[in-house]
Amino acid sequence: MAISSPGIGSNLDINSIVTQLMSIERQPLLALDTKEASFQAQLSAYGNLKGTLSAFQTSVAALNSVSRFQARTVTSSDMGIATATATSIASVGSFSLNVSQLAQSQAVVAAGQASVSAAIGAGASTTISFQFGTITGGTLTNGVYTGATFTQDGTQASGSVTISAENNSLAGIKDAINNANVGVTASIVGDGSATPYRLVLQSASTGANVSMKVSVTGEAAISNLLSYDPAGTQNLTQTLAAQDAAFTVNGLALTSRTNTVSTALQGVNLTLAKVGTSTLTVARDTASIQTAVAAMVKAYNDVDATLDQLASFNAETRQAGPLNGDFAVRSIQAQLRGVLGDSLGAGLAISNLSQLGISFQRDGSLALDTAKLQTAMAGTAADDLAGAFTATGKTTDSLVSFLGATANSTPGRYALNVSALATQGNVVGSAAANLTITQGSNDSLAVNVNGVVTTVTIAAGTYTAAALATAVQSGINGSTDIQAAGATVAVTESAGVLTITSNRYGSASQVSATGNAAAGLLGGAPVTTIGVDVAGTINGVPATGNGQVLSGPTGSSLAGIRLEVIGGATGDRGTVTVVRGFASRLDALLTNILSTTGVITSRTEGINRSIDDLGDRRTALNRRLTDVEARYRAQFTALDTMMSSMLATSNFLTQQLGALNNTRDS
Repeated sequence: MAISSPGIGSNLDINSIVTQLMSIERQPLLALDTKEASFQAQLSAYGNLKGTLSAFQTSVAALNSVSRFQARTVTSSDMGIATATATSIASVGSFSLNVSQLAQSQAVVAAGQASVSAAIGAGASTTISFQFGTITGGTLTNGVYTGATFTQDGTQASGSVTISAENNSLAGIKDAINNANVGVTASIVGDGSATPYRLVLQSASTGANVSMKVSVTGEAAISNLLSYDPAGTQNLTQTLAAQDAAFTVNGLALTSRTNTVSTALQGVNLTLAKVGTSTLTVARDTASIQTAVAAMVKAYNDVDATLDQLASFNAETRQAGPLNGDFAVRSIQAQLRGVLGDSLGAGLAISNLSQLGISFQRDGSLALDTAKLQTAMAGTAADDLAGAFTATGKTTDSLVSFLGATANSTPGRYALNVSALATQGNVVGSAAANLTITQGSNDSLAVNVNGVVTTVTIAAGTYTAAALATAVQSGINGSTDIQAAGATVAVTESAGVLTITSNRYGSASQVSATGNAAAGLLGGAPVTTIGVDVAGTINGVPATGNGQVLSGPTGSSLAGIRLEVIGGATGDRGTVTVVRGFASRLDALLTNILSTTGVITSRTEGINRSIDDLGDRRTALNRRLTDVEARYRAQFTALDTMMSSMLATSNFLTQQLGALNNTRDS
């Protein structure tokens, strides 16, 4: 193997020479590295900008909500008497509350048993049915009513429990009732007597209309233990009477089925805790608005400072920011300042941010005058204040509610015309109902409510028309399938003819009935009517109806506008005004800037393409430099070889000349 070392033959330092030459050749690579470092700095700068813009959008979104401006706070002078929360419709003011009675549920107790596990009866299949209603009249002595009347409440679902030989003990009956979820809670207590174990039944909800009627068919021993009719046989003894809460608000006497009251003061939810007096104070929640406004101002100033820093140029040090001269930076800054400095339009309570104490400073930042903001909030209606920030609106018709708008909804005042009101689907009997229900003969009704089918069984017996309507309504609304679908029906009677009506409005609202009880309840030719959606125009443009909600057509300037028409007449229904406030406009602008098609994404994608291009150029240049270095080494190696040969020749000639000289001298 030949071992070579460049330069040995010629004494030239070829490695050093080639290295220095290649250092010069690599100058374009260094330029590429410098350019790539600049691009990477721009990418990092855009990442920083995107982060501050996202934080700004978060603060803007906190103000782009109508509910924030309609929020209320409620304080109670005695939290032990009552606590409360309020919605946007609550009236501001102070209210005197006097609680004289709390709502409670009914509790009844059975006769004592010697064992919780011993079978009660012979194990025949037994059905325990529960109905809920109101006990009126008569007298109550030692937990037993005399001469009272029980009236079933049709708004409450009835329920039943099946007992067999597998669970006909006291414990088994208790578990079966609790597992059936029929609105009753069962428990067992011990009274220390010879037959200590007593089954206690308590209605799961409170109020005067949750008194129980317990019917038992099947095993006589269970019937003798649990049958309970406040107007008849009472094998259970009442220990707690069902009662409503009783209280006054500003001296007005009121009652409630529960201790959580939402109807006493509009928009206020009361929770009664004990008897006594308290003062409730409802006020607008301006503190959270001020906090949100201050957060938005700070977040904008962070964005503005970031933009200035990234696009800066220091004349003394001659150092430029990574995005100096970038058109996108100045464009973003100009657009943000344009929205914040714009006017929302004439005729509005608040048309510019300066009215709220928000103003630009000489350096382009925002300043907040909190005193001016507080004054503005105190003197501006909640809806007008919301309109200064959010996409909102209001109507001139009290039976038309403005539900919302989107960034695609063009602000303005639009005329509303309703050509059809929404209706509910129903089925109306063709003849008076048969008031006698016989088990297994005409007691089963299959009902389709808004597309959900369920079968209910009506308890056997002879009814009045009103009582039968109540029983049918309770049975349908008590169905787990109907409850799971969020549906309910109302069953009414007129001259003995029953009508079953869905609670839903619109074309999806429908009711039909079949089964062995259908003909007896509704006659041979009941009339079924499907509901109708609301219809009309907004600003003369046909709108889309869904139930009671009328929406602006997609793709138009009215898109996103949603109105709820709950009643009234057809024809012209006044106007709807749509306003897009500053937070809504900023949110839309920021969404566009930060989107996958926005300016930041466009610029970063362009920079990344430039970096990829630099990589391709670097690869090609490195390939060329490899060839150049090989050529240099080949050339200098050839030079080295040639000089080595010449040196050898020189040495030979020197030797020969020396020999000739020696010969001549001799």
